[in-house]
Order: sequence, then C-alpha cells, then structure tokens
Amino acid sequence: MKQLTYILCLLSGLAWSQHHSKLVAEVDTETKMITVVQELTFNNTSKDTLTNFVLNDWNQAYHDKRTPLARRFSDEFERTYHLAKDREHGRTTNITVIDHNQSILSWERDENYPDVIQVRLKEKLLPNQKATFRLTYAIKIPSDKFTGFGYGDKGKMTLKNCFLMPSRYENGSFIKYNNLNLDDASNGLSDFDINLKIPSHLVVDTDLNEVSKQPLGHQTLYVLTGKNRLQLNLFIDEAKEFAVFKNEHAVVVSNLRDSRLTDIQRAIVIDKIVNYVAENLGAYPHEKITVSQNDYNRNPFYGLNQLPNFISPFPDEFMYEIKFLKTYLNNYLHTTLQLDPRKDAWIFDGIQVYTMMKYIEEFHPESKMMGSVAKMKMLRGYNLVSLDFNGQYSYFYMLMARKNLDQPLSAPKNTLIKFNEKIASKYRAGLSLKYLDSYLENEIVPNSIRSFINLNKERQTNKNDFELLLTKNTPKTINWFFDKIIYSRDIVDFKFDKVSRTKDSVSFSLKNKTETQVPIPIYGIKNKQVVFKKWIDTFPKDSLFTIPRNEADKIVLNYKNEVPEFNLRNNWQSLRGFRLNSRPIKFIFFKDLEDPNYNQIVYIPTLEYNLYDGLLPGIRFHNKTILDKPFNFDVNPTISTQTKSLSGKANFMVNQFNRESNLYSIRYQLNGHYLHYAPDAYYTKVNPMVFLRFRPDDLRDNKKEMISFKYIMIDREKSVYIVDENTENYQVFNAKYYNGRTEITKHYNFLTDFQLSKSFGKVAAEFQFRQLFDNSKQLNLRLFAGTFLYNNNTSTFFDFALDRPTDYLFEYDYLGRSETSGLFSQQLLPTDGFFKSMLETRTANQWMTTLNASTNIWNWIEVYGDAGVIKNKNTNPQFVYDSGVRLNLVTDYFELYFPVYSSNGWEIGERNYGERIRFLVTFNPDTLISLFTRKWF
Repeated sequence: MKQLTYILCLLSGLAWSQHHSKLVAEVDTETKMITVVQELTFNNTSKDTLTNFVLNDWNQAYHDKRTPLARRFSDEFERTYHLAKDREHGRTTNITVIDHNQSILSWERDENYPDVIQVRLKEKLLPNQKATFRLTYAIKIPSDKFTGFGYGDKGKMTLKNCFLMPSRYENGSFIKYNNLNLDDASNGLSDFDINLKIPSHLVVDTDLNEVSKQPLGHQTLYVLTGKNRLQLNLFIDEAKEFAVFKNEHAVVVSNLRDSRLTDIQRAIVIDKIVNYVAENLGAYPHEKITVSQNDYNRNPFYGLNQLPNFISPFPDEFMYEIKFLKTYLNNYLHTTLQLDPRKDAWIFDGIQVYTMMKYIEEFHPESKMMGSVAKMKMLRGYNLVSLDFNGQYSYFYMLMARKNLDQPLSAPKNTLIKFNEKIASKYRAGLSLKYLDSYLENEIVPNSIRSFINLNKERQTNKNDFELLLTKNTPKTINWFFDKIIYSRDIVDFKFDKVSRTKDSVSFSLKNKTETQVPIPIYGIKNKQVVFKKWIDTFPKDSLFTIPRNEADKIVLNYKNEVPEFNLRNNWQSLRGFRLNSRPIKFIFFKDLEDPNYNQIVYIPTLEYNLYDGLLPGIRFHNKTILDKPFNFDVNPTISTQTKSLSGKANFMVNQFNRESNLYSIRYQLNGHYLHYAPDAYYTKVNPMVFLRFRPDDLRDNKKEMISFKYIMIDREKSVYIVDENTENYQVFNAKYYNGRTEITKHYNFLTDFQLSKSFGKVAAEFQFRQLFDNSKQLNLRLFAGTFLYNNNTSTFFDFALDRPTDYLFEYDYLGRSETSGLFSQQLLPTDGFFKSMLETRTANQWMTTLNASTNIWNWIEVYGDAGVIKNKNTNPQFVYDSGVRLNLVTDYFELYFPVYSSNGWEIGERNYGERIRFLVTFNPDTLISLFTRKWF
C-alpha cells in the first residue's frame, strides 16, 4: 500500500513540478571538493518569455571575507569566519553551461547578489516550454565551524543548498537573494536524480529516496531520487549516525539524540509528534524527512532547556519532545510551503510556534516555564516560576517591544536584528495566530492553515493566498489583523477609563492608549475563576459598554494574555470597595518577571570594592524586572568596611521611547554617589542628566548616535592627602556628542566633549578607528585633541591628562582614584592622551593632541605606539612619545601594556619595571554584559 501511495505521489508530482536535475557528483574528502556534472531541465511555468534564468549558488557565499555572508558575520560579532584560513573557505569554480545545441552559454554574477548566477539564453524560452542544459562545476566545501554546514572531522560533511539550483520565479522576475546564514534559499520546485560517489568507508543519510547503493572499488555509488523538492539534505559520515523511524505518515531520519533516553522512548516521542503534525497540518508530501542535531543547534528552543543537563528543570522526555517538535515542524514547513522564505518568514514562524503552543496545551497543560522549579515552595512567589510554559512566548516578544527594538512581522527575514530573527518575531508571529484563533473561534484558524498547506502541495503560493484563506473562512472582518498586527509595529495597550457597577451589571469605557484599533477580551473574575468573557471589537472613542456582572468581583482586560499587549499592569479593575487601582507592594529577591498584579521591589545583596572604602557590602533596592519600564529607581546603601561608615549610590531614571522617530529614546536621569575619594574623605556627587539617542531606519545597522547633557555637582570633604582647596567643591556643565559604528572587522567612533565651569572651560574631540584586514592583521588608531577655552586654576586637577586623568567628574571605574603609586595607580582608562608610559610631564593646562596606534603581531599580542604634543602655560609645546607591547586579551575590557621605549628612554631594562606595566580592566556589570549581548541586539 505504501509503495502504491508513493507511486501515485510521484505521478501526480510530475504534472506540476517545475524543474528536473540529474546530477553525477563525486566527493573528495581529502581536498573537500565535489565535482558535479548536472543535466538541468528548466521548465518555464510562468506566462513570460525568458531570455535568461537564475541559479542559486549559495556555496559561493564562503569564498572570501568580503561576501554578504562575511559582512553579516562581522555585523553580528562572529569572529570565527574572519580569522579562518583560506583553505577553510568554500567556493564554486569552473562553471560551464551548455545548451541543447552544444553552445556554451555566458553567465555572470550580479554585483549586488554574488551568490546567484544569471545565465543568458541564446534562444528565448516561451511560456510552458522546457529546455535542457548541461552544467559542470566544482564545489569547494567550507568548514562546518561557520554555520554547521560544510566539512568536519574524518570526512564528515553536512550539505544543504550546495548544488546549483533554479531560483524561484515570481511576479515577472527571478528572486535573487544572498546566502546570509538564514536558511531561506528561494529555490524553484525541482525533481532530483543524483548519482553520488563517496569514499567507501563513508555512508550517506538524506531526505531523498535511496534507489540503490553499490560498491565501486574505493568508492560507493548512491543512487538517490526526490520529487517536488525545494531543498535537499545530505549527511556524509564514517558511521551510521542517523536512526530511521517509520510510521504511517512519514519516514523520519534523525540523529537528534539524548543519551538519557532509550531508542524506544525516542521512537514513542517521534511517533507521537509525527502523528500530531499530520493530524493538525496535514500529511507530509514526501516519503522521508530528516531531523538532525545540526538543524536543532542552528535553531534551538531558546529558554531553560539550554541549561546543562545536570540542572535541567524538565524531565528528559519532555526536553527531547520539545527539541524534536520544534525541529520537525521547522523542516516540515520549509520542505512543504512554496512561499518566499525570506519575504514571508512570518508565516513559517507563525504556524510553527502556534502549533507548538497548541501541542503544549493538549499534552502538557500544567507545564511551567521553569519546569519542576515551580514545585519548590520557597520560589512559588515568583512570577517567573509560576508562569505557564506558553507564557514565555509573550515575555520574549515584550522584551524587545519594551526596548523599542521590535520590528513588523512582515519585515523580510534579512532585515531583522538577530534576537528578533531567532526569537522575538518568531514568538510574536505564533502569538498573533493564537490571538486570531481566540477571536474567531470555531477552528477557523487551524482549518485555514490546513487548507493553505494543501494549497502548497498543488502550486507556488505567497502571503496573499494565506490572507485570502483566513479572510474567506470567517464572517468577521479581520483587516485589523493584517494592518495592525502583521504589517506594522504598532503596539497595543488598553486600560479601563470609567467604571460603574450595580449588583447585576458593569458599565465601563475603555481608553485605547496607543490608538491601535484591534479587538480586546474582557473577563469577569470571581475568586480567581472566570465568570464571563466578552470580546470588544474596534470601537469609537468614548464608547460606553454595559454587560451582565455575573457576580464578578473584578473585571480584567486580556486576562489570559491572548492579545500581544504592551502593558498588562493597567488591565484590571476591582468591583469591590474604593481602592480601585491600588496594587500591593511585593518584595522580590534577586530578579523576576514583571507581575501586573503587584508593585515589585527587587532586593539583592551587593559587594563592591575600592581602595579607600575596602569591601562595600550592601543591599540594593530597585524596580527593574526583566522587562524595561518607563520609570526605574535603584538605591544601593553600603557599608565601608575600611571606615565602618555608610556610603552608597542611588539612581532614578525616566525613559521616553519614540516609536516612529530616529530620535528613538530620551532618558531623563538623576543619580548620586556618596563614597570615599581618599582614605579620610568622602565625596558627594549629584548628577542630573538627559540622553538623546538616535538610530538609523535600518535597525540592524550597528551605528549609534547620542547627545548627552549633564550637570555634575561635586562636594568633596577635606583630606590631608589632597591639599588643593580650590578643587573640593565645584560644578561642571558637560555636553557630549557621540557617533560610532562597531563590527568585528571595522569600528569607528567620533566623540566631542564640551565642559563649562566657574574656573575653566574646555572642548575636546576624539576619533577612534579599528580595522581587521583579510590577513587577520588588525590596526587600531585613536586621535585626541583638546584645548582650554579658559583656565583659572593653579592646580593640575582639571588639566588634560597624558596617561591618567583625575576623573574630576567621577564617571570612571577607578579602583584607587587618588593613588599616585602602587598597583592601583597603574590602571589605565582610554580617555584623554591614553599614553601608557609615565612621563615627566603628565598633564596639559592649555592644549593637547595625541595619536595612539597598535597592531597585532600574533593573535592577541600587539605592538603599540603613542605620539603627541602637549602645551602648558608659559612653556613651549613639547613632543612626547612611547611604545611597547599590548596584550589585547578582551578589547576595551581587559588589556595589559608593557612599555619598551618612550621619551624617558629605554624602559624595559629599568629597575622596578613592574611598576611601569599598565592595565585596563572593566568590572561594570552592564559593560561586561554588553560584550555578550551585542550580537543579539
């Protein structure tokens, strides 16, 4: 019966398949080469007459360090590709194309799309006409350490989209995309017949059907076939790594393993998921499907199941179930839906996440986001612990919305910032379909999805087909869904305005805070049980609604979080008493998710250190949850163990986000410090600030632009160690402008700094440039220039510093800010002159200009050189310089400098050389965290 079904599928496929490729491919694992002879039958199924056709050549994306893929790696701070050797790269070479007349056809690469080739025809190809071409080419496979695709150890190869494949044709043109490591090749539907020759000690696993396998001396010939394919997967390895699982719906070829599960347990999970997907989405259109560990590694389930096995809060079976479900759905959809996978990515993502949410509701309705941790009594007060497993999708989306970094679901996949592409936009797409399902009811959304998948088994589709099916299948108007939820980044935020009640009814009006017109559900709650639910459709301003009360003691908007709403904290209204809007205070240890029912105050012990206070144990109180808020406070009282006295910090901040402006963020901030600046004296700093942040329209652009205004008020106690009374108390107005862009291969920034005080005025500018070249050499340049507008000081406290500023604004993380000798005096900060040697003249009270340069000689070992001119009052300008060795362990975070030669002469042989070594170190948690999060945002 299976064979008959398979034959019928093949015969039906012949009627609508676009292209046919017969390939003879020979794999050489020593040279990492595949030589290919390909007979391509191109079928023009369009209504247009073609004079050329386009082939996707995604293997070419790896050919050097300047390809679009290389630029994307740089943009996302991935160093591996740019530090790789040329032999680890990939390319497609020796391409020839011959038509049926044995004429050699010319081809070219588009300057903007180097990962496709355009072949010029000598004879026009009419609608519904076919033409056969003979292609020969050689594929150099790249290392798999870049993307997971390519060659590994001992002859292993993981191959996908490595052959030349016809591009998708749509709306009168071929789709041209570059390979950006997004798994979104836009291939036209093709049949494949492949004769694959590999070394005899290797085996092949694939989603193609294996017709035969026969030895050929030191090689093995695999004859493979596949019909109506958008992509194909080949896994070559020494041992049979993949296991085969069969049921009535599909043959699953998988190496997604869990050592804690037996083969029988895995088989039960796989059978359950394959059956569920077939029942809910429809039969898989091919006989075989692969689900590999590499597929999962590239798109894991981001969340707690990323934790090490020994602390995983989920049962082993559940962990494997979620991994397999996510990966199987991803592969099912990408091999079934004939959509543009880059332009229509939200449909793939939406169906995948929506189906996962339904699966959890059906089979694991009691599962929590934190798994078994939810059973621990001491943690039950945390919203993070009590949140349902499906509740995390909303929080991950909201994480980006609250940062003003969310993007429209309809945005092409290549335009999404990494966190949106991998997580937030995927989750919001699923939430949006779930929202629509809750609103429409009657199985309209799942039935429409099944119909859409069936349509894809018949022809090429696009987003309009999906929208038409949803619209046609419901009597309700759903234009709002596409206009406001899919094609815009408008946020949703409702709150109750006026509420009155009687014993039998509730009357209320709603305030649409963002004016985004979408339906919203109203719930009546009594003793935590739902007593009524009503959907409020889009409504005119000042509308008054009256509904039966059903003994409800509370009404709640969006109680089950069906609507992806921006703020849930204003969604409920008590129907008892007069304290309608009060929320009790809830103290939370360490951190938690935002809980809309409480005013949360987080407390956490802290421990800091500086030389004069010693250890600073304290307790920090703040209202920062995982989601950003418009207003934040942060108060951190501490005790100085050195002086046995109180100290501390405080910070108050208001965020204003502008969603439709390049001036996307305005922050108003007030902070204060009370700490020691010398062994016997405190300083008090009060600092009101305003930050204006700008960004380009392209959110992926790593450009940052900022203007800041500060007024710093410093009050320093008298100290026997600091004798200049003129520097004890002062106020400084400070304005800065910053403009910069940072990537792995290139960094630049420009900074201007204007300071105005009673006793001085100064202006300075700084330019930094860093370039990583193709030969893995890196050049770092920094230019600084500053001058006083006026200077009435007799001390050097406010001077430009050649190597160690006094930090009179108290902005830097000095471990010992007043030290002039010892280890703490050797700390460097990348500001002012940024010299590393301690020269005889170390400050300038008139003007200064310096140039800092360094380049690597091996890995993170670099040589540096600094040169500059400093001018003090009543003296001639003085030329200064230094040089040495830099250990650039983590750029801008941890670096060591060893002086060799300077204006002082040779330093490396001097006594007490250890006192001349300088170090740069960052302990600020926010700065350190940004080192790991910069690739995501």
